[in-house]
Amino acid sequence: MKKATKLLALLLSAIMLTSVLTACGSDAAATEGQDTTQAVDTETDAAADTQADTAEGGTLTFGTNAEFPPFEFVSANGVIDQYDGIDMAIAKKIAEDNGMTAAIENMEFDSLLIALQNGQIDAVIAGMTVTDERLEAVDFSTPYYTATQVMIVKEDSDIAKAADMADKKICVVQGYTGEVCVQEMGYDYEAFKKGTEAVMELVNGKCDVVVIDSATAQKYVDDNEGLKIVEDPDAFESEEYAIAVQKGNTELLDKVNASIEAMLADGTISELGVQYTEETSAE
Repeated sequence: MKKATKLLALLLSAIMLTSVLTACGSDAAATEGQDTTQAVDTETDAAADTQADTAEGGTLTFGTNAEFPPFEFVSANGVIDQYDGIDMAIAKKIAEDNGMTAAIENMEFDSLLIALQNGQIDAVIAGMTVTDERLEAVDFSTPYYTATQVMIVKEDSDIAKAADMADKKICVVQGYTGEVCVQEMGYDYEAFKKGTEAVMELVNGKCDVVVIDSATAQKYVDDNEGLKIVEDPDAFESEEYAIAVQKGNTELLDKVNASIEAMLADGTISELGVQYTEETSAE
């Protein structure tokens, strides 16, 4: 009888233990499921926050590199905080057209597309040229400006065409189209983070030529006596500037395009080009 009682007790204990373990397993599975659901919810909330930010009444954050006059530069009386230039005026108008406020994140040119892909900014406006390589990573708006690369040299320089740079010391701005062009020509060069740094190398006799966008080149030549611009249409093709947005963000792209196309149609962008070219040349 005692043996039977003991056996019954052991059996009951085993059943209870199994029930407890089963319950613990269910709780763990439930918790795991909750964690997964919470992770998905967090990602959804983050996407919703980004969407809400670019909705009417929100903030439209543009990334730029404010070292590229007359398109973007720092000024005491900027159109968006301390940031001024053709691109900044365009960015402000795009935001206003869509009931939003424009904000600027200033960073190194090479970091702009990474910041865009990471969601740190909504769009990039930085005199950025549309290229096949960039189109693989982001979507571009309707182009708003056509430019070309030129060479800045000293007035007594013997550089008359791009081929003359072969045995010269060349300076470019890191990440700019000028760097790409010089790379494709197979020439050695030194890259700087700012256009002013590259031009000062030329002014101080530490290099022979700076390859940079035409509109910006004019600003540097106007500001520094003894420099001139050399063009070579056979070596440097025209390029188009456009605004970059995240791949697949058609909602924002449509808003940006609508504003740009309206500004192109009514002459606003042409007027900004004249205004800022004259203003920066007069400084």
